Amino acid sequence: MSIKTKVKPLTVAELGHLAGWFKLLGEPMRLKILQSLCQKPLTVNQIVAATGSTQANVSKHLALLAAARILERDKDGQFAYYGIKDKLVFQLCEMVRSQMGGGRAA
Repeated sequence: MSIKTKVKPLTVAELGHLAGWFKLLGEPMRLKILQSLCQKPLTVNQIVAATGSTQANVSKHLALLAAARILERDKDGQFAYYGIKDKLVFQLCEMVRSQMGGGRAA
């Protein structure tokens, strides 16, 4: 089956960046963290409670997602709030979900 679309070929650097982005999103805990942030930004402690993971594990994944500019970190007094910076993450997850045939919310 052939799909005819006009897609500009990616450079080697772009392919590397894209592969890294997919690798980041290939970790279930990171997807769980992103899911917890769908409605509003949360503190690390709130994300820990939402995911059921440890503070150290959540912090490690948050640092990776923030470094990739998927998440943003805003300081408010003594609290740091993490939120989704790259809304494309939601669109990508929805596209993949629709291809899986489930179509129901996670």
